[in-house]
Amino acid sequence: MDANKKVKIGIIGTGWIAEAHIVNYLKQPDVEIVAGADLVPGKAEAFFERFGVKGVHLYNSHKEMLDNEPDLDAVSICTYNCQHAPCAIYALEKGVNVLLEKPMCVTIEEAVAIRKAEKASGKILSIGFQPRLDANMKMIKKIVESGELGRVYYIQTGGGRRHGIPVSWSETFIENDKAGIGAVGDIGCYALDMVLNAIGYPKPLTVTGRASDFGGKTPEAYAAVGKPECAKKFSVDDFASAYIRLDGDVIVDFRISWYMHMDTTGDTLILGTKGGLRIPSTECWNGSFNKPMTLYRDVAGAPVETTIPLIEDKSDLWDKKIRSFLDAIITGGKAPVPTSQILYNQAIIDGIFKSNEIGHEVEINIPEI
Repeated sequence: MDANKKVKIGIIGTGWIAEAHIVNYLKQPDVEIVAGADLVPGKAEAFFERFGVKGVHLYNSHKEMLDNEPDLDAVSICTYNCQHAPCAIYALEKGVNVLLEKPMCVTIEEAVAIRKAEKASGKILSIGFQPRLDANMKMIKKIVESGELGRVYYIQTGGGRRHGIPVSWSETFIENDKAGIGAVGDIGCYALDMVLNAIGYPKPLTVTGRASDFGGKTPEAYAAVGKPECAKKFSVDDFASAYIRLDGDVIVDFRISWYMHMDTTGDTLILGTKGGLRIPSTECWNGSFNKPMTLYRDVAGAPVETTIPLIEDKSDLWDKKIRSFLDAIITGGKAPVPTSQILYNQAIIDGIFKSNEIGHEVEINIPEI
């Protein structure tokens, strides 16, 4: 793409998550927001007015927008989870680059279809995993790649919230026909990405999973936000756990929660043949941590613990997410968070629900794309 031209952007879905996209697009001097779409009448118009963006072409669907905007360079897809796949696939078929919010989609079948459309289009598709751009997240990967841990063979990971079902700004997170998946897709995908990215994203082989909705269906879960009626609407998971076997003889012990009678599901632990790394849990898991890590090793036969200081990173991860996507488009580079990796993340999520449904371990089969 000509670096002297502005990147023409469209936004599909103008709910809460789209606010972070438009705020950071507006920071970029080489961006022009030209179009927006939302299924709810009047919602897109109000959205762009709120942010002072004028002259935007407004549409009632992603198809209408993409059919009528031949000069679009890229879109941000900020819709319900269940609309991620159809919107992404249609945009790619129209020759438009895509920044797709997490989770990638709902099922592995959808993820495969997205990946195929991306490869056929030759366009960039990046997934919205901004936590991995944090300096402390990068340090995890750096430690693993340094060899300090030896060969990694076991990982415990996840995260949780004691009271954290996200209904303050939108109830679509808890409705199956819109979200498709709950806590696993909202914050569980971050926990998986944190450790899988650190060890090079090996292919998942099998999953034994259990998902439940005990908390979400109780009115008490919404006491803090004054929405007890949400208990009757809740139709996704609020807790899940899984035992995942990866290529390379690595085991991942995973658990995630939106609502639980506990302060944490435990720290993230990465165990290797030469050392271990403890990544501290947080009270409200959103994909990042705020306390020092600890490295465990033997030195001259004696156990030693080394504190890894927290890196002060004041940069805006959303700005990095948007900027890295734009730079990839302009330079013809690679997607900052490629679907080749997140396909495996989605396969694990899909495996958890399939295992939960049939009550035993499932094999993960991903076709060649």
